[in-house]
Amino acid sequence: MTVVIGFEGSANKIGVGIIRDGEVLSNPRRTYITPPGQGFLPSDTARHHRGVILTVLKEALEEAGIKPDDIDCVAYTKGPGMGAPLVTVALVARTVAQLWAKPLLGVNHCIGHIEMGRLITQANNPTVLYVSGGNTQVIAYSERRYRIFGETIDIAVGNCLDRFARVIKISNDPSPGYNIEQMAKRGKQYVELPYTVKGMDVSFSGILSYIEVTFRSVCFLQETLFSMLVEITERAMAHCGSQEVLIVGGVGCNIRLQEMMGVMCKERGAKLFATDERFCIDNGAMIAQAGWEMFRSGQVTELSDSWITQRYRTDEVEVTWRD
Repeated sequence: MTVVIGFEGSANKIGVGIIRDGEVLSNPRRTYITPPGQGFLPSDTARHHRGVILTVLKEALEEAGIKPDDIDCVAYTKGPGMGAPLVTVALVARTVAQLWAKPLLGVNHCIGHIEMGRLITQANNPTVLYVSGGNTQVIAYSERRYRIFGETIDIAVGNCLDRFARVIKISNDPSPGYNIEQMAKRGKQYVELPYTVKGMDVSFSGILSYIEVTFRSVCFLQETLFSMLVEITERAMAHCGSQEVLIVGGVGCNIRLQEMMGVMCKERGAKLFATDERFCIDNGAMIAQAGWEMFRSGQVTELSDSWITQRYRTDEVEVTWRD
């Protein structure tokens, strides 16, 4: 049996998860929440992570019933993400790996989401829609790479929702996107908004600017954003001949997005796979799972190479653990 501990802290979530051969043994996390109308600054977020990471680590070990001697590898988020929080997590992971005399692995955050989604849902070879506060990509696996078929050309869909929430001062607890989702459920009349799909790519900055100036309380914003995402996902499915869709990332928790994607999949005779907030929101177990796959395929990160990067594309990583 191979046991991997994963450290995640690329944005406002800090999590430590432990995986043993596909079984999630523990996955505690904390969230840095700011007042309504405010975002989270890198320095403040890093300070939050420094204050709680050892507590979360202790919880993960106790919940899993695991001792450091039982762990085979320490995985951490190498990037992409916010610089200061990434450094905080990398420092702790490097220290733990040296104290426990364990190999270290730097993991691509996006691939962590994909591998966790594949593990939990048992999707075989899906077209992946990765949607979060920092990323929006349509991805499919081919020849040892997760290939990006389409993406945002400006801001991520989660960032668009978060920034709109700040404009109308929606609570950040538990998250702006969740609160927009709840408000949208009470909506009665759809309002037409700018819809920007450019081939396989999408743009969200224009619709955000438009709605900030014109409609300051329209939570049907998500309806238009999700329609754009469903369109480019369906195009990627047609290109790949895929009959599976996997939604990952924090925005993937949104039930309305899952409903809209489900309608498209049903019309194509395809299957939709998604996870709940335990695994779609940033968490340590997803880094542990990707690390488990990488470690089992022979990968390790030397201490001298254990840096972080704010820009780390999904398709930069050689996927040595898949055929």
